[in-house]
Amino acid sequence: MIQTETTPNPNSLKFLSEKVISATGTEEFQKDKRNNLKIPFIKELLAFKGVELVLLSKNFLSVKKTDEVSWDELKPMVISHINDYFEKNNEPILKENKKLEENFVDDETIRKIIDVLDTKIRPAVARDGGDIKFKSFENGVVKVELQGSCSGCPSSLMTLKQGVQNLLKHYVKEVNSVEAI
Repeated sequence: MIQTETTPNPNSLKFLSEKVISATGTEEFQKDKRNNLKIPFIKELLAFKGVELVLLSKNFLSVKKTDEVSWDELKPMVISHINDYFEKNNEPILKENKKLEENFVDDETIRKIIDVLDTKIRPAVARDGGDIKFKSFENGVVKVELQGSCSGCPSSLMTLKQGVQNLLKHYVKEVNSVEAI
């Protein structure tokens, strides 16, 4: 059974599933890049009128929509699409295991930053239907990418500066600031 939760972003909704949606961690897919996708479920979901972005995580997916469509119209279509997938398939939508952040683990400071992001920040961001991805660390500045419900959310800058930046500065003394890319 699929349940929904609102997120701080009014144009984003979180769809929770009892089944595993992603066995690979969190991945984001955008409408403008759907032609390159090999996963039919995501391609079809991004083809729905008004769907701008889809974020898949272990037991939920978030859909970010445009203003041209209402949730009353879109929500039943998304739920039906998820249910249809799991009626026909007994495996997660994302199956391959690839870890993008492994490239960065040689550096002790970066390892600490990723650990804080994974253990303290990512779970909170996931509750709101989003994700945060480490991109780089240079000269005391951590660059991250906000995904899912968090991208374009009115409160994301405040979350980034008051939440993410403060936590990272507290746990990793080398961090001076955090920026979204």
